Amino acid sequence: MGLPPARRRGEEHRVSLPRLAPPPSAGPAVEREVVTDMIRRAWPALPALVVVAGLVWGLDGAASAGFAIGLVLLNFLVAASLLAWAARIALALLVVAALGGFVVRLALITLAVLAVKDQAWVEMVPLGLTLIVTHLGLLVWETRHLSLSLAYPTVKPGKG
Repeated sequence: MGLPPARRRGEEHRVSLPRLAPPPSAGPAVEREVVTDMIRRAWPALPALVVVAGLVWGLDGAASAGFAIGLVLLNFLVAASLLAWAARIALALLVVAALGGFVVRLALITLAVLAVKDQAWVEMVPLGLTLIVTHLGLLVWETRHLSLSLAYPTVKPGKG
C-alpha cells in the first residue's frame, strides 16, 4: 500500500488558496492629486478666513483660525497619504484605512484642540467654526473640480 500521491517522499504538497480580492490597482495616486489640487485652489481664500477671524475676535481669533486651517490641511494630507498607501496593498486594507483612518484622524484633531484649548492665544469659537467651515467648504468646493471619467480619474483637465 503506497502513500497518497501528495505525500510521496521528495514531493512537495502545495495548497493554492483562492484570492479573496482582486489585485490592487497600479494606477496613479489619485488621492494625493485631489488633495494637492484642493490646497492649491483654496490657498488664496484661506488667509481671508484668518483675517475675518482676526477682525471679529482679534489676534487670538486669527491665531486660532490659522491653527484650525493647519489642522484641516494636515488632516487632508494624512488622509490622502493613508489611502494611497493602502490602495497599493489591497482593496480590503483600503476600506480599513478609510473607515479606521477617519476615526483615528478625528481623534487626533480632538486631541490637538484639547492640547491647546487652555492656551492664552486660543479662542474656541473661531477655532471650531474654522475647523467645520474649512473641512466642509474645501470638500464641497473640490467636488466642482473632480472628474468622474475613467479617462481622467481625478481632477478635470484644464481647457485647451
